[in-house]
Amino acid sequence: MKAKALIFLGAPGAGKGTQAREVSKAFSVPQISTGDILREAVKNQTPLGLTAKQKMEAGQLVPDEVVCGIVAERIGQPDCRQGFLLDGFPRTLNQAEFVDRTLQARGFGNPLVLNIGVDLEVLMKRLTGRRTCATCGAIYNVYFNPPKPAEVCDKDGGKLLQRADDNENTIRQRLVAYESQTQPLIDYYRGKGLLYDVDGNAEPEAIAQELVSYLKAA
Repeated sequence: MKAKALIFLGAPGAGKGTQAREVSKAFSVPQISTGDILREAVKNQTPLGLTAKQKMEAGQLVPDEVVCGIVAERIGQPDCRQGFLLDGFPRTLNQAEFVDRTLQARGFGNPLVLNIGVDLEVLMKRLTGRRTCATCGAIYNVYFNPPKPAEVCDKDGGKLLQRADDNENTIRQRLVAYESQTQPLIDYYRGKGLLYDVDGNAEPEAIAQELVSYLKAA
């Protein structure tokens, strides 16, 4: 992989987490999820983690400078020297500009941004059709990966549950919010010639193969 820093963009249900894991395995680089490292910083009671904890316990958003600081600490760790990928960050133009400055200061160069696009109706089916086994946590989709007996896990017979927020109205609101928040990021990176559009409507295995081939040549 020639690019040392990868950024994954994609709406809820686009499969960016799945593809990030596949790329992480293919190139042996860490997948950095802001949610994970935020929880880790809180758990380890780092100075930034303690600040984040205070904000979260007060029901407030964690400020950009805290999130950015935690990301900067993470990409400064030894396992990131040969490259890394960011999953769920940046989310705003301010964060994108911070990432650019940090990467340049640390000698990583420009990021390569992978934008996974999926048709609205496909996203709706992926999210409204999602079911999780209450016993083992296995994930199904009533449209794409249905269990053999309806609403029952194939592995252990556990009851399949639908998340409360996986309803059509809530999902449409989430998708509208994502688009309004992320479109400026897409325009920003496209304008810099750093964006690669990925057809996320394809099968996950085909997308992963395309990404790995592209990244080897990019």
